[in-house]
Amino acid sequence: MTDLACGKKRLAESNMFFTNSAQQDAATRSKSSSLLTAQATHDFHSPILPGLPDDVAKDCLALVPRSDFPAMGRVCRPWRSFMQSKEFITVRRLAGLLEEWLYVLTMDGEGKGSHWEVLDCLGQKHRDLPPMPGPVKAGFGVVVLNGKLLVMGGYSMKDGTGIASGDVCQYDSCLNRWSKLADMNVARYDFACAEVNGMVYAVGGYGMDGESLSSAEVYNSDDNTWTFIESLRRPRWGCFACGFEGKLYVMGGRSSFTIGNSRFVDVYNPKRHTWDEMKNGCVMVTAHAVLGKKLFCMEWKNQRKLAIFNPEDNTWKMVPIPVTGSSRIGFRFGILGEKLLLFSLENDPGYHTLLYDPNATPGSEWQTSQIKPSGLCLCIVTIKA
Repeated sequence: MTDLACGKKRLAESNMFFTNSAQQDAATRSKSSSLLTAQATHDFHSPILPGLPDDVAKDCLALVPRSDFPAMGRVCRPWRSFMQSKEFITVRRLAGLLEEWLYVLTMDGEGKGSHWEVLDCLGQKHRDLPPMPGPVKAGFGVVVLNGKLLVMGGYSMKDGTGIASGDVCQYDSCLNRWSKLADMNVARYDFACAEVNGMVYAVGGYGMDGESLSSAEVYNSDDNTWTFIESLRRPRWGCFACGFEGKLYVMGGRSSFTIGNSRFVDVYNPKRHTWDEMKNGCVMVTAHAVLGKKLFCMEWKNQRKLAIFNPEDNTWKMVPIPVTGSSRIGFRFGILGEKLLLFSLENDPGYHTLLYDPNATPGSEWQTSQIKPSGLCLCIVTIKA
């Protein structure tokens, strides 16, 4: 379908078809394995929606509300394949139907574990994610790629010893399930990672024997492979990464070539396959997020101010954080609706999540939000689907 208005008129009809198809699928799953095999073969060669061209059928499926995606993915193989493709997100984007949801790794009660939970733009909780595959880890990296959540590396404890991992798993937010991807070339933890131009980079960190690393590698989702790129000029760990204008920026953390924390910024240019260097980064970063074309950071030594980096002129500015509901310090950053969310690291019932709008009129940039996870935030990402 090329006409969006016409596609929206079919919304009620496509939702009705979706409901009927889901009921039919439930009946099919109760049959014998031989019938399921035959049905799967039929599904593979079937049109997405009988009686409609596939391009029209894709527009219809894209109109289904996001909360129904997991059920929709269980209907048949053609639906599931379309939902797992990059095209599904593209069709929803062109239709103006992308929904932003927050995926929050939050601490369980008494700090005995953690789980991922999903919140919408109103703070309504939709579901808890299935447990991540493999052993419980710390020091892992998190990146969003093509509407999917990638969790990489980290370390786990075995017999009192930390073991670095190169494992990579992917959570499909549409189908609500985890899958295994290719391992990194180097097992690493406390490293920097980011998505730049549809590629995922992993840089530095600690290795298998606790050694500091300068190696860097890049992941291509098209062929599910990791490839080494030029290494950093110095080993670096405890750092973070972000992408601006097609380049990878690595900052924060420590380096074996500096005393204390490093202010150096390593900048990788994928077109030239080389690293450059700047000297005006921030140190001891406890939270960071990219919003628009700027980087927002919080440093340990100054946790009541936002440090905002503009890559166009490599400058920083400081913005005070108001005392609203609590004077506690320490935050995790989230992004929602082109605004910065600040979630407190202190379990204070009277505290409200802070919201910073960089596009608001001067004096009204700060507000409060009702969005609040069920426990303390360990990590937050935004996935549009």
